[in-house]
Amino acid sequence: MYKKTTLPNGLRIITVPNKNSQSATVMVLVGVGSKYERKQESGISHFVEHLFFKGTQKRPTAKDIAQDLDKIGGSYNAFTSKEWTGYFAKVDKSHFNLALDWVSDIFLNSRLPAKEIEKERGVIIEEINMTLDAPMRYVGDLWEELLYGNQPAGWQIIGSKENILNLKRADFINYINEHYSSRNTVVAVAGNFPQKDIIKIVGKYFKNIGEDKPKEKIKTIERQAKPETLLYYKPTDQSHLCLGARGFDMFSEKRFAQELLAIILGGNMSSRLFLEVREKKGLAYYIHTNDETYTDSGYLVTQAGAPNDKADEAVAVILKEYKRIKERGVSPEELKKAKDYFKGALTLSLEPSDAQAMFFASQEALSGKILTAKEKYEKISKITNKDIQRIAQEIFHPSKINLALIGPHKNKTRFEKILNNF
Repeated sequence: MYKKTTLPNGLRIITVPNKNSQSATVMVLVGVGSKYERKQESGISHFVEHLFFKGTQKRPTAKDIAQDLDKIGGSYNAFTSKEWTGYFAKVDKSHFNLALDWVSDIFLNSRLPAKEIEKERGVIIEEINMTLDAPMRYVGDLWEELLYGNQPAGWQIIGSKENILNLKRADFINYINEHYSSRNTVVAVAGNFPQKDIIKIVGKYFKNIGEDKPKEKIKTIERQAKPETLLYYKPTDQSHLCLGARGFDMFSEKRFAQELLAIILGGNMSSRLFLEVREKKGLAYYIHTNDETYTDSGYLVTQAGAPNDKADEAVAVILKEYKRIKERGVSPEELKKAKDYFKGALTLSLEPSDAQAMFFASQEALSGKILTAKEKYEKISKITNKDIQRIAQEIFHPSKINLALIGPHKNKTRFEKILNNF
């Protein structure tokens, strides 16, 4: 169970107590990410996240920030997505007060020292280089670039090298002032923590948070009239591909059937695509299907790594399975297995305190509405075979199919022909 409290300044506090846990997590999510950026500042959300680890008045250096939790074996990190940025600390329950002090300190009191900004430019550029050298990861960025094009939803979270080199300290301060506010921030406390006066205590630690209304993001525009292909030439030993279609956002009731559809197609080692592409045909070592739901867009995508000389065959096999499920649907046994998998996987994933904090805080930060695991189970349990087939027919429309591929390929036509025949 959880409790949500909204303070007079708009700050939302989510408490998820668990007396049986040996850990406690403090997490802060602010509702801003790369989708909120202008072109000339693309990458600034992620850059800000890095800078929050570079020093506060109380912890002047990066070493001071790190060693406070290192010396007690704590786990801590931050992350930037398209629509939110998060900071957290997970500690032994006896160190809860330290975790709360640490997270609130870096979130509210980071000094953004100019010399650290200059050094961090190089760090982030190396992170960009690392991504470019990891095609399994980079193909996901190309997939969203293909879907959304030249708008915030299509830009990489990490930004461009040019922007990273040109952003000034004043840009970071202005961005924080425009977007970091009590009005779009959620503080989640999960695990085994002292529950007496917890709201009052958290409110005290975050009393200096700004209260101005944060800037809103521009709504994502989706346009597509025919199948689209994006090839990124790279002399790799394996072709990495993302093949899928536009789907539903997080406010659509259809998202639950979309999630089950992804599980049935490629959610585990007994899924259709894993058995067909890997086990039967030996065309891939890894293959999986995921669905993504943002506040104003969504998609279903299968990612795989295939032999360079059989990449087109892998694409054709995946499309064949898409077509089969929309034409024939699924059996009652297959649907039951997917529902049971969803329930079991979600239950297991929510055991750690940091996972619980993320589960509740992310829903609250993005939609303002929380579904418990039980409520999600109930939604999933109502989905029928006909629902799955209907959603598959809607998602896998020929005009919505897209392919992003990294490998030593220059002939785009061969892949376009396969997509056009879907």
